Amino acid sequence: MGSLPILHRRALIGALAAGAALAPLQACSENPATGRRQFVIVSDEMLANLAAQTWAQVRAQTPVADDARLQARLRGIGARVAERAGLTGLDWEFVAFDSAEINAFVLPGGKVGFFRGLIDFAASDDEIAAVMGHEIGHVAARHAAERVSQQLAVQAGVQAAALALSEDLGDFADEAAAALGAGLTYGVILPYSRRHELEADRLGVDYMKAAGYAPGGAVSFWRRMLATSETRGAPLAWLSTHPAHEERLAALEALAA
Repeated sequence: MGSLPILHRRALIGALAAGAALAPLQACSENPATGRRQFVIVSDEMLANLAAQTWAQVRAQTPVADDARLQARLRGIGARVAERAGLTGLDWEFVAFDSAEINAFVLPGGKVGFFRGLIDFAASDDEIAAVMGHEIGHVAARHAAERVSQQLAVQAGVQAAALALSEDLGDFADEAAAALGAGLTYGVILPYSRRHELEADRLGVDYMKAAGYAPGGAVSFWRRMLATSETRGAPLAWLSTHPAHEERLAALEALAA
């Protein structure tokens, strides 16, 4: 959870890679929410503008749940958690979409989507607040800007490698560069994304607690998610953009305690 929908994420990265959003920013700076330095070469403003376009597409393509009480419930939880996260300057929107998928996502700039399947799966407001805190944690930690910056750097490196290898490898240069790109993706990008997920979990528990929700909701939610994934099957953790459920659950249990 917490990532952009696949098609829209690719379009976003494609636009950035074309040079539309590279900003004259200092590449490394410390994030006050996480306390660590980040490699960021895109501006939050440009990401928010592109995310607003993606949000409009999602709303046009995915029906919004026709349940005023459900929407009010989600907005109330989201506003409460976002306020305690100190992110009151963003134009937040919290929308429940009419889909059976058990998932949620956040876009830069404060656009949060919950699928009805996840809301129905959650047993309490505490569990919804746990997911909401996680999504808001991604925004506070600027994970989208960091992830896009990493992918742009990888793409630039692969293109440079293709040029450097062209004389020695001839017709095989493109294949070699593609293999290098795959190695960088699995060796750098995906493990970092798992780190993002765990950071968002940590921040999310802090935010939901500050908003008055019981942190045990995060544990109970992911415990049932683990049971569900075991019946459906799950990808290998090292090839996934998310940490293994067992790893995540153990970390959440420690945070809740």
